[in-house]
Order: sequence, then structure tokens, then C-alpha cells
Amino acid sequence: MKRPGMSQLDPAAFIRANLPISPVPSIPEICLHTAGPASGLWRLASSREADPPPYWAYPWAGGAVLARHLLDQPETVAGRRVLDLGAGSGLVAIAAAKAGARTVTAVDIDANAIAAIGLNAAINGVDIVARAADIIEDPPPDADLLVVGDLFYDPALALRVMAFLRRCQASDIEVLIGDPERAHLPQGELRRIATHAVADFGGGTGGGAVPAGVFALSGKAEGKIMPEGQAATT
Repeated sequence: MKRPGMSQLDPAAFIRANLPISPVPSIPEICLHTAGPASGLWRLASSREADPPPYWAYPWAGGAVLARHLLDQPETVAGRRVLDLGAGSGLVAIAAAKAGARTVTAVDIDANAIAAIGLNAAINGVDIVARAADIIEDPPPDADLLVVGDLFYDPALALRVMAFLRRCQASDIEVLIGDPERAHLPQGELRRIATHAVADFGGGTGGGAVPAGVFALSGKAEGKIMPEGQAATT
């Protein structure tokens, strides 16, 4: 919540001044503005009673594993319309653009994240359309591929996200999920495609490396955890 007597800061100016640019651990091809201990993120809080937590200020494992996968397997996105849901810093969207996507749209509910995405896209020399919106109750978007990094940290959100992803799948949109197997990831509905060890700033890991997976929807609503099969591992 906004502190008494403080005016609203310009998010882009604040990010440029307080979040240094650095390569993403495990993904040196991409640099991002990333928060540190002295960044003072609380100063970006607005006058609203409940601002979204600043998840966008750190690279989480779900986004990192997706970004690594797309850069290693550019045929996944080449020439396709990609939408990054819950885009945060824009890490996955940037990876998709670098890998040759025809268009990339990044969507997040946090306006500060949208500011960060614009700055991070410019740093990495890619074009991304960034939107501040909650689209998971909307009809499926105009996209060929939907990428979702680390949106299964909350049970209620996980249910809403999966319902949206199923609607997208029914509309012939391919869905890829990146996640370090957090508690609310519905693994029984997913098929593992790849596994990579990536740094994670979520889940209390403090930025240490964790194994994270890239998953596709399995095509069934319930069942046992799918085997890893031909998963790529680093």
C-alpha cells in the first residue's frame, strides 16, 4: 500500500534507476532489469489497497525453464503467434521473440510488469506487445501458442488458469507450461516434455537452482502423472 505523503512514481523510470540489468542465470542470452536487496520495490506501491506482489522483478523457475526450452528448440515458436500469460518480466516472451516467433504478446495483471516488459524487450532488441489485463475469464485469444510460466503457486488461481488453458486447447491453441512442480501444479493433467535445472527466486529457494519442467496438456482431465519419456535434461 502506498505510504503516506508519497507521490506515485513512474514505473519505467524507477525500474531503470533501481533494478540493474544483468544476464538471467541459466539463460545468458537474455538480460533483464532484476531487483536486488537495495531496490526498494515498496516505493512502487500505488494507492490501491492491494497491489499485486512484485513477482515480475525476479526470474522464477517456471519462466526460466520455458525460456531455456524455447531458445534451445526454436522450431517450437518459429513463425507462430505466441501469447505469454502472466508474463512478469517478459522473460518467456523475449525468448519466444528471439527464437523467431512471428508475433509475441505478453499479458500480466500488474502495470509495473508491463513497464518492465517494455524496458526488457528494448534491452534485448525484440518487439513485444505488452498488455495489462486479466484474460483468463475471456474467450481464447488469437494465438497459435500459449506459454505459461509459474502460475500454479495458488490453489484458486491454478483452477482458473487450468480452465482457461483447456478452453484454449479446445480452440486449437497449443499450450506449454513451465513449472518447478509447485504444490498446485495439476501434474495428472500434464505431459512432461523437458526438464532443465534453472535458478528460482520463488518458493523460498533464494535464487538457487532447481529442476523445473516444461509440460503440455495431456488431453485428459484426470489420471496418473505422465511419464517423462523423451524429456531433455540439462
